[in-house]
Amino acid sequence: MTDALSTATKFRSLSGASKATLRVLIFSLTILGSLWAMEIHHSLSWAFFKEQYLGLFLALALGSIFIGTKARAREPGDRVPWYDWLLAAAGFLVGGYVTIMYPTIAYRLGILSPDRWILGGLAIFLVLEATRRLVGWSLVSLALVFILYARFAYLLPGLFYAKGSSWERIASYLYLDASGLFGFPLSVTASMVVAFIFFGQALYAVGGDKFLTDVALCAMGRYRGGPAKVSVVSSSLFGTISGSAVANVVIDGPITIPMMRRTGYPAHMAAAIEAVASTGGQVMPPVMGVAAFLIAEFLAIPYGEVALAAAIPACLYYIALFTQVDLEAARRGLSGLPVDQLPKLRRVMRRGWVFLVPLLVLIYTLMIDNWGAGKAGMAAVISTFLVGLLQKETRPTFGGFLSSIEETGRTMLDLVAITALAGFVIGALQLSGLTFKLSLMLVTVAGGNALLLLALTAIVCIILGMGMPTTIVYVMLAVLVGPALTQLGIMPLAAHLFIFYFGMMSMITPPVCMATYAAAAIARSDFWSTGWMGMRLGIVAYVVPFVFAFHPALLFKGTIDEIIMAALTALAGVIFLGVGVSSYLFRPLGWVKCTMMSLAGLLLIPSPSGLYWLAANVIGLALGLLVVVGEWKGRSVRDVPLAQPNSSGL
Repeated sequence: MTDALSTATKFRSLSGASKATLRVLIFSLTILGSLWAMEIHHSLSWAFFKEQYLGLFLALALGSIFIGTKARAREPGDRVPWYDWLLAAAGFLVGGYVTIMYPTIAYRLGILSPDRWILGGLAIFLVLEATRRLVGWSLVSLALVFILYARFAYLLPGLFYAKGSSWERIASYLYLDASGLFGFPLSVTASMVVAFIFFGQALYAVGGDKFLTDVALCAMGRYRGGPAKVSVVSSSLFGTISGSAVANVVIDGPITIPMMRRTGYPAHMAAAIEAVASTGGQVMPPVMGVAAFLIAEFLAIPYGEVALAAAIPACLYYIALFTQVDLEAARRGLSGLPVDQLPKLRRVMRRGWVFLVPLLVLIYTLMIDNWGAGKAGMAAVISTFLVGLLQKETRPTFGGFLSSIEETGRTMLDLVAITALAGFVIGALQLSGLTFKLSLMLVTVAGGNALLLLALTAIVCIILGMGMPTTIVYVMLAVLVGPALTQLGIMPLAAHLFIFYFGMMSMITPPVCMATYAAAAIARSDFWSTGWMGMRLGIVAYVVPFVFAFHPALLFKGTIDEIIMAALTALAGVIFLGVGVSSYLFRPLGWVKCTMMSLAGLLLIPSPSGLYWLAANVIGLALGLLVVVGEWKGRSVRDVPLAQPNSSGL
């Protein structure tokens, strides 16, 4: 599954002074990040560099990691070894140096003084070791490859040849340059992502997670295949407060997967539905995965613009999944949940209406008032706790409030390590010049063909994503391939969302797919059966990115007429495609009709070819309707399984 330690084995269970020290550091990490996200620093009477804040943030994170995590899985977890106290102190040294000295450093960045390259080397070691403990060797090995390339590129032939840099220059550059450790990946995590992680924890503290699940049960539980539809709806809702595929599976899966199995879904299908539904949470506005915040920072555009652009593709993703889930339920004659097992909508809304307020606050501040992402996230956090106080059932306890702060900090530890390492990867690529060379090579290999370059990029994204977080995949490809895509005429936002999508799809694409692993473990299903089913259920996500790369109307870039037409034809297209790959409509379909429906779906997918696009749409719609009408007329009572709620609940 991964070479990383499991959550149960990588964290220590401390007591006494060690536990108190760790909690203080984690609390401080969350509070510091929250204050920065709220832009409190703008009201202070003195000015300081963002790198000074990032230095302190990194110091708190590294200190927490080395005190709170084990160096080895079998190591006793009830105490902190002496060497980890030293590593924690070293983390404060490398972060504190930047916090205190950066005003001087900023004006003399080119000087390779011993203190800079020595502390730079120490910072590289600390981040590599922190990442190894939290994520495993795969990311560490990747970063080491790029760092070694920056040093020894002069030994390589042809296009990969470069002059190479000294160890002193590499250490100092990766440590202090704006393209290195304190570059935009860590900056985004420490100033934006922390607010949205806190938002999710705040919702959990006031019972928002139960509200989202209950809303999904009320909306879909009674219909055929109800538990699977609950999984789709609730996972998309959880995606608005999480943005993590594996986290969504772990939170939602233990509830929805057993429900799906009880109503008749095979184990591998139940696991695949949950994995695909949870993976889509990364592209589901208003709160998407970490990479979406990086897109906004990379392109210097508001995060709200990224979230708005992702809205139509995200809806198409879930509509295609929903279509297949419904047809599978019809094929198997699966019923919904008994009415007496479903929550009452009136009672759910009476208790949970308050949870709509923070979401409305978030959408308004992000999309309408154009607040910064971090500030909008903190507005949602504050409004969550305030509305939670209005009712006894949702009122957070003081312990729950403290727990939300602590869990936010703990969640941030992985992200800080990963994004700090991503800074090293970007820095090494910039220092070695590989960024420009690889972009040139990809354009040359593709022969100037944008479609071929997109296909190559998609393959590379999925391969790199095997066992790696979407964030790392996006950061690498945004630097290496993003310029090549835009050079061939693809809109920058479309190019970056394309990379984001295919980095995300590695979560459900075998052989290494973390969301599928997690779901299969919960369902106790065969991994390969689950993986192939997940690819089928998520088929739209393999197609739609190619569409919006050439037809940005799907990203709300175009006239109103273009956007509406693109959305409607794409909607019909993904439904027809879902029918085709499910091989079922009102009754089982033969391979000829499956092919016709799949082709109709693809022809209805928008393209920018003007008259040819319109002709393709007309042919696709006619072909799809021909099959639908024929199947409707040819159906019989025994062909259509009843989908009434099962009073027995089985």
